[in-house]
Amino acid sequence: MLGAIYATLAALTFAMNNAAMRRGVLTGTAGQAIALTVPLGGLCFLAMAIFTGQIWSIRSFPFAAACWLGAQGVLQFLIGRYFNYEANRLVGVNISAPIIQLQVVVTMLLAVVLLKEEFTVLQAIGTVLMLGGSFGTQLRKPAKSKAEVGEEAAAPEPNAKPQFRPRYLPGVMCGLGAAVAYGVAPLLVRAAFESTPVKNVIAGGVIAYAAATVVLLVLILVLAPFRQSIRAVNRNSATWYAVAAALVAASHGFVYAALAVAPLMVVVPILQLSLIFRIFLSQLLNRDYEVMNAAVIIGSIVAVIGSIGVSMNTDYLLDAFKVSPLLADTLRIRLDAGN
Repeated sequence: MLGAIYATLAALTFAMNNAAMRRGVLTGTAGQAIALTVPLGGLCFLAMAIFTGQIWSIRSFPFAAACWLGAQGVLQFLIGRYFNYEANRLVGVNISAPIIQLQVVVTMLLAVVLLKEEFTVLQAIGTVLMLGGSFGTQLRKPAKSKAEVGEEAAAPEPNAKPQFRPRYLPGVMCGLGAAVAYGVAPLLVRAAFESTPVKNVIAGGVIAYAAATVVLLVLILVLAPFRQSIRAVNRNSATWYAVAAALVAASHGFVYAALAVAPLMVVVPILQLSLIFRIFLSQLLNRDYEVMNAAVIIGSIVAVIGSIGVSMNTDYLLDAFKVSPLLADTLRIRLDAGN
């Protein structure tokens, strides 16, 4: 029960992070968000490492493992987040989140190809559902937002909120970029911990964040437009970025706590609920700046179901749902080279 509670809190705080970030990029940029959230997230992880006592285990990481973790930090916390935040800015959370959720498919396919893990008929069906649900969120033309309706009905007010017009093609491309970056990152973490005698994940997170922060500082020093953009960040965006950084660090902490007391097969499906939480939170905080229709809701639910089918152990799912022996044997058929 405790593991399920932690996993639910992880899904909720991650969804809250996305909603907060959406508010920030309404008047800011993805670059500004990266510049603030990466160092703040690193400080939060450092605090968790000190609190749990794992800070002293950083010295035990082999050089190769530290390099893998550093690469994961740059890929996930810089590249992946940038694409994530940019997709968030361009099309909103409701459209971008199901696309970014395809990271599960990316991770699974790479695990099959590179690590020779199994890939069953059930997982193939889950992949199709994820793809269909993710891209199905854009099948219908979105209803006009309140901001757009207000623009047509009357002259804009002096302090009117920024208008939201989704830019689908670049938004989807950025979402796919985030999915690829997030999907590759877990394999780098696995490579790191395979050569580490004691798997202190929070200490590993400190290393990953430290590497991302160093690369970020280099970019700030080298790229003058980047520095100018950071100086131009407004107080409203900076506040939301800080909230988002704290929430995403809390989400990682809850994930680690859940995995410490509950099996992966319990934690993984609960984490997929973040996609559903995002929809409700976007309506609560960002109603005027999100696309909301039946296609978004149905597509998100289908994507969640598909992600569970892809990420969970086939035998566990079939046993949990008491599938008939004939159908179970069919769904267990392996489609990978190991068959």
